[in-house]
Amino acid sequence: MSGKLTKRSEDYSKWYNELVVKADLAENSAVRGCMVVKPYGYAIWENMQKVLDEMFKETGHENAYFPLLVPKSLFEAEEKNAEGFAKECAVVTHYRLKNDPDKEGKLMVDPNAKLEEELVVRPTSEAIIWNTYKGWIESYRDLPLLVNQWANVMRWEMRTRLFLRTAEFLWQEGHTAHETEAEALEETTRMQNVYAEFAENYMAMPVIKGVKTESERFAGALDTYTIEALMQDGKALQAGTSHFLGQNFAEAFDVKFTTKEGKKEYVWASSWGVSTRLIGGLIMTHSDDLGLVLPPKLAPIQVVIVPIFRKEEQLDAISEKVSGIVKSLKKRGVSVKFDNRTTHKPGWKFAEYELKGVPLRVAMGPRDLENGTLELARRDTLTKEVVEQDGIEDKIVALLEEIQESLLGKAKSYRDEHITKVDDFEEFKKVIDTKGGFVLAHWDGTEETEDKIKELTKATIRCIALDQEEEQGVCVYSGNPSSKRVLFAKAY
Repeated sequence: MSGKLTKRSEDYSKWYNELVVKADLAENSAVRGCMVVKPYGYAIWENMQKVLDEMFKETGHENAYFPLLVPKSLFEAEEKNAEGFAKECAVVTHYRLKNDPDKEGKLMVDPNAKLEEELVVRPTSEAIIWNTYKGWIESYRDLPLLVNQWANVMRWEMRTRLFLRTAEFLWQEGHTAHETEAEALEETTRMQNVYAEFAENYMAMPVIKGVKTESERFAGALDTYTIEALMQDGKALQAGTSHFLGQNFAEAFDVKFTTKEGKKEYVWASSWGVSTRLIGGLIMTHSDDLGLVLPPKLAPIQVVIVPIFRKEEQLDAISEKVSGIVKSLKKRGVSVKFDNRTTHKPGWKFAEYELKGVPLRVAMGPRDLENGTLELARRDTLTKEVVEQDGIEDKIVALLEEIQESLLGKAKSYRDEHITKVDDFEEFKKVIDTKGGFVLAHWDGTEETEDKIKELTKATIRCIALDQEEEQGVCVYSGNPSSKRVLFAKAY
């Protein structure tokens, strides 16, 4: 933990990169474009996993695991999906190394160990899963099939940034099969709602629910539903997607079922996923120039207690008092750490936990023992207060709830202040370049206009919001008729 962070106002990207490393969340690995998620960063991911996994199971899903490697022929079966991910694929061609006769001690690919069929390292698992489902589904009695997997995937990204875009990342991917189109669509929107609930209630990150345009859809989907968040620098972040796949993958892999009437029909499908990019979203929604600010519901350490002492007997007396508080808080489900290390001074510890975004810091010294008090410091507001030790557990639990709600309220206010309705292209460009955020503008529905706006402003259509009302107007760029406004923004 060395040196201050670059200020967000000076260089937001540099601030983010420094914070991820200095707060011990992750670091670049020896493999180009890949990251090492460190224990503190992984603890945040585990908390996310735990909550989401419970939410998935409450909606009837079960976990399974499918292979990392996909035979190339299977990957190619659904043409749009294969084409969409082709440029990002890592491919295994050989299965053995051998000593290089020309370079002592060096290894080379054994040309005699070429695979009969090349294997794609999964960029997503539709191909291997739908090939498997063919053997699992025979009749309507086997449906719906509601499966999720927690896994890693590989997408050969050229420009990477820790958590936000890496060649390998961790995620979950749900893959479901249904009797009817209506059921598959219901599943698609249900999971979009699950993601939105998680983002707002746990991450304290407000999102807009919408549908992607055709050019922004998942490769192989008929519709992609999304949740879009706004970061502090005015850029949008796609935080989760849920795809209505229609019968595309069922047809590609010949997955049919016998209906109640005895007919053979293709099943209907959905897929949906969120990844470790959520940690990037968490950082950029709440954190400040001093370090991380974490919402209590996802913080690995919700409360840290730091003793202030000079003599060993003072530490012993404080430790005895603190042990009761720690036990009581743990019984209430609060994650608490008592940092009684003698190798670091209290000031150093304060700075460390500030950097790591611990929501509440408690300090207790000899005078507090005498007076029956302690000091409480909030990470979100950086405010301190001296309070009575009696009833401290109730006070802490209430404060954690207050911090969670306050973070969501603050992020919502920022997001709402950065949604700008625009009717003129000159104003559109000005808002995108200076204010940032979401621009709500009319679009004529053509890919040509969408591409031209992106070329001129670097802003993309983030989504067509589900709650956006019909409104006759003219396209902000082409002047052609439009029936609805869409949300544009620069994005990660």
